[in-house]
Amino acid sequence: MTVLVVGASGATGRQLVGQLVMQGHSVKVVVRSPNKLPNAWHNTKHIQIVTASLLELSDAQLRELTLDCNAIASCLGHTMSWKGIYGQPRMLVTTAVQRLCTAVDTHKPESPVKFVLMNTIGNRNRDTNEAISLAQKCVIGLLRLLLPPHVDNEKAADYLRTQIGQHNPFVEWAAVRPDSLLNTDEVTEYELHPSPITSAIFGNGKTSRINVAHFMAQLIKDEDLWLKWKGKMPVIYNRKS
Repeated sequence: MTVLVVGASGATGRQLVGQLVMQGHSVKVVVRSPNKLPNAWHNTKHIQIVTASLLELSDAQLRELTLDCNAIASCLGHTMSWKGIYGQPRMLVTTAVQRLCTAVDTHKPESPVKFVLMNTIGNRNRDTNEAISLAQKCVIGLLRLLLPPHVDNEKAADYLRTQIGQHNPFVEWAAVRPDSLLNTDEVTEYELHPSPITSAIFGNGKTSRINVAHFMAQLIKDEDLWLKWKGKMPVIYNRKS
């Protein structure tokens, strides 16, 4: 299977590429600075490195990039700096999701391409009417006003929910929602839920980046797992000991 990973140079993206390679997939990554990638990525036939800024690729280049891909995984996110948060492109994730899905649609694959989006627990799944407290609604409202990346995450998932939907013949999707992210070295036991089991703002849930990467890779590999979660927005937590 060939998997395109965008956002591969980020902390979770690197973990995802590692998980996919361990599963035996061929992986394409699109990065602006290949010299910052692990040396091992340059010395394996399992990883193809495309040096480019994703949103600067033409429609034709995106069609070529996705032509042989069975799955696409996005770990794109905004750099946590003033420029990364308030500079352009403000709709980095949303625009990437839209353009990649359009590219897949143009070559109309015989089997649907799996699109796995790394999202956030702070984004409600509006397909299921998830209930949140008034206090959390107020905080989320402030985040929408003050932090463009939060709006970007919401709109990216909304595009998959409302525009790709549940019956698209060429793209199937899942949006993975971790809680507060941790950096750890090994995959540990984790839990999956259709909706948050603790407040995204006031709760104490934690999720290791490597566990997010493991789950995203398993979604791509395991058809039974994919059938369970496709078209949904699973929430992932580290299992408490």
